[in-house]
Amino acid sequence: MKKTLAALVAVTTIAGSLAVAPAAKAGDGGAVAAGVAGGLIGGALLGGAIAGARPAPVYVAPAPVYVEEAPCRWVRERFWDGYGWRFRRIQVCD
Repeated sequence: MKKTLAALVAVTTIAGSLAVAPAAKAGDGGAVAAGVAGGLIGGALLGGAIAGARPAPVYVAPAPVYVEEAPCRWVRERFWDGYGWRFRRIQVCD
């Protein structure tokens, strides 16, 4: 529906500009400038209508991935080294 409306507006704009273009002369007090401004505004409206006709992007979540946990893990362990408490990482396997 939007594409049909956009095409109809485009055809109407082109037909109107072809009908008015031969009547415009360089010395008629700004009629050419008004035609150019009208063409720019019409083009902006038509471009906005065409750009708005695109469907919005759709997000699709990826499929879930199942990963097996490793049988071992790293844990932080606190120990006394004779001078004070320190930390070290050790591997714990279940």
